[in-house]
Amino acid sequence: MIPVEHVLGLSAILFLIGTVGALTRRNIIVLLMCIELMLNAASLAFVGFNRLWPVKEAGATVSALNGQVFVLMVIVVATAEVAVGLGIVISLFRNRDSMNVEDVSLLKW
Repeated sequence: MIPVEHVLGLSAILFLIGTVGALTRRNIIVLLMCIELMLNAASLAFVGFNRLWPVKEAGATVSALNGQVFVLMVIVVATAEVAVGLGIVISLFRNRDSMNVEDVSLLKW
């Protein structure tokens, strides 16, 4: 069994890579991928923390599903974020033939 410290360390590294990528890149597609990487790192942390606190029911230790429920919510939010983000990307590319983040303000009428 993998120790929780390793899971949380991997989650922190993934979140750091996503943060650095989101702060340094100007391409909208890469920015969306970095945000997805940060959401997946948060999901991994939820599952890792969920293993730390098992629930005792009827004398037996059972794993609680709270972390998995939060991961399901993160997946729903990530899906909505991708749908809205790709709509903005398609609109930006149709109007300006560019994928640069700085051109997003040019979508105004």
